[in-house]
Amino acid sequence: MRFTFAAFLSALLALTPFVAASSGILQSRSLAQCQQNSSFSASLFDVLFTADDGILDFNITGVSTVQGNVTIELVVFAYGLKAYTKTIDPCQSDLEGLCPMQQAPLNIKSNTQVPADALRQIPGITYTVPDLDAKVQVYFNLTSTGQSVACVEAELSNGKTVYQSAVGWSIACVSGLALLASAVTAGLGHSNTAAHVAANAMALFGYFQAQAFIGMTAVSLPPIVSAWTQNFQWSMGIIRLGFLQDIATWYQRATGGTPSTVLSNLSQTSVQVQKRSIDAYSHAMEAAISNLKRSVLGARSNAGGPSNTDSSNTVIVKGIDRVGFRAGIEESNIFMTGYMIFIAFVMFTIIGVLLFKGVCELLTRAGRMKGDKFKDFRNGWTTVLKGIMFRIVLIGFPQMVVLCFWEFTQRDSGAIVVLAVFTIFAMLSILAWAASKVIRLARRSISMHKNPAYILYSDPVSLNKWGFLYVQFKATAYFWVVPALIYILIKGLFVALVQSSGIIQAIAFVVIEALYLIAVCVMRPYMDKKTNGFNISICVINFLSSIFLLVFTEIFNQPGIVTGAMGVIFFVYNAAFSLILLIIVLVASIIAVFAKNPDTRYQPMRDDRGSFIKSSNNLNTELDALGATARGESRHHKGARIEDDDDSWSGASGDPKHGMQGQTAYMGSHNNSYSDAPPRSPGFQSDAASGRHAAPPSFQSRGGTASPYDNSRNGSFRGQGNAAPSPWQRGAGYD
Repeated sequence: MRFTFAAFLSALLALTPFVAASSGILQSRSLAQCQQNSSFSASLFDVLFTADDGILDFNITGVSTVQGNVTIELVVFAYGLKAYTKTIDPCQSDLEGLCPMQQAPLNIKSNTQVPADALRQIPGITYTVPDLDAKVQVYFNLTSTGQSVACVEAELSNGKTVYQSAVGWSIACVSGLALLASAVTAGLGHSNTAAHVAANAMALFGYFQAQAFIGMTAVSLPPIVSAWTQNFQWSMGIIRLGFLQDIATWYQRATGGTPSTVLSNLSQTSVQVQKRSIDAYSHAMEAAISNLKRSVLGARSNAGGPSNTDSSNTVIVKGIDRVGFRAGIEESNIFMTGYMIFIAFVMFTIIGVLLFKGVCELLTRAGRMKGDKFKDFRNGWTTVLKGIMFRIVLIGFPQMVVLCFWEFTQRDSGAIVVLAVFTIFAMLSILAWAASKVIRLARRSISMHKNPAYILYSDPVSLNKWGFLYVQFKATAYFWVVPALIYILIKGLFVALVQSSGIIQAIAFVVIEALYLIAVCVMRPYMDKKTNGFNISICVINFLSSIFLLVFTEIFNQPGIVTGAMGVIFFVYNAAFSLILLIIVLVASIIAVFAKNPDTRYQPMRDDRGSFIKSSNNLNTELDALGATARGESRHHKGARIEDDDDSWSGASGDPKHGMQGQTAYMGSHNNSYSDAPPRSPGFQSDAASGRHAAPPSFQSRGGTASPYDNSRNGSFRGQGNAAPSPWQRGAGYD
């Protein structure tokens, strides 16, 4: 058995080369019961073993209700395996205070030398493997009868972990840079590249939030899984900043709440981070814990003796509380921390956009930057800013769904609950309105042009403002934002509201991820094959992770080694997949910013969106002029709006003249469109007698469909009756 355990740890160590530095120690800071009616409890348990000198330091404060001579049975479990067993007679081992045991408080603070032969039985890699999944159980058995009268267990740690602040900040920076690169690329006019980079960056961010969701469930996770998912809690706003904790505590007190004091009382309180259980007693304890009142914040009295004289507490943290504890955030400050981080993100984004606008204007006036650079942004920066704000709401939606609905169950103070209500329902309303707006625009485009892409992409104001909801999807899947939002909402509700049952959360995750994976595979809603593959792969990993999560609940009663091994596998495949995604997004972002023409890396969209995207810049080529004429624009009406002018949320201009111009440009006369068309080069000259314009080469290469500009159709911009379909219809699913 020892050989198998050592081999398993060796394999794990080989797969985890990056861990926190800390050598040659084993420690435990919490003590919990492992049987009902245990006659020994501890409020403080702090044990540290240093391998270099073989010294075991311990500081224990507790209460014993055991009386008489006992034998102590020591059992060490590692990754579900019983790695070590030893029976100790306190009377023969000179353990003061345990021969015989008395009904009295215990205060033990001392150290002892561990024998060399015992040290040799500990595999060397035990001190180096990250997030060691090991615990020791101590049974107190009456010498006269052999009956177990008390049992306590302690989690063991070697100080090494895959949870690294540097890892979290690094992946956060890559995600932020990808979003920034997409914005810069869009400002430079490379719309196709910007759409791809933004789509991949948003998918990457969604994957990180899915990992954070797993860490927030109430499932008893293996240590390495809990540590790994902690690296992504920044995406949920769980970031500890000292001054934010002070503000959150002050606000709660000022509004009638009572802040928790778990972290500030670690010297008097034993805190146990909930991990996977080993025996049936742990399941019984978990069931009992879930029924206790929230007023003690999960502070569980581990006194099981008949005297009930023990007032010591063991705090068991799980789910969202576990995430906050590992981040160094008091349970009562978790919501306010996430909320303030989100608000700070919004404010810094607004300030960044304003500064960028000012810098662009100063550089242009100083002659340091060409006047046509970022011209679309400088001319319509308010609309761009609105679109960015909508995108931030979308990014923060999973975070606030979990935190706000969870706050409804915590009720830290009346004012904080009101804040949560206002925030989540405001976000739901904004996203619901935006989604309905996109659907209405697309349906209007279908009814008038037989193609949803026309209106969605031909109006720059609509594109800049609402495009965050549909540019990553193909034109015919404009509605997919609704299933995506429902998917996030349902997952978030299960995380927030079912913290009492990890099994229900795990089953729900499996069902939700399976349905969403099937839907994405069948519909393939994203803009092209590469983007579909990128997102489908994320859905597959999320579904696989949900299956692992279900196994971690031990609903199948599998051996402990299976759970331990699957925890390691979970970490390995998610770490590898995250690295691959980060490299893909980072390389794409670098190329997008520094390449002269990054659009050449991507094929034109099959929905012809590129043909409809307008620019407020001057038309520099005859092909641009011809494209403007094909869209129904004239030089006098260039840039007119397509959206409804009576829609106050749409950002449409209230100027009646502007509205008339938009209507004219949108439904414009065939003759007027052609009277304003610029002169054409010989390569595009038409037959003067027939009055027909030659179709652009890109349309001719698609099969020679008759041009929509034929005067024989009596002035209609779109073909009517049984005429051949418009070239705008091809590639959009309406052939």
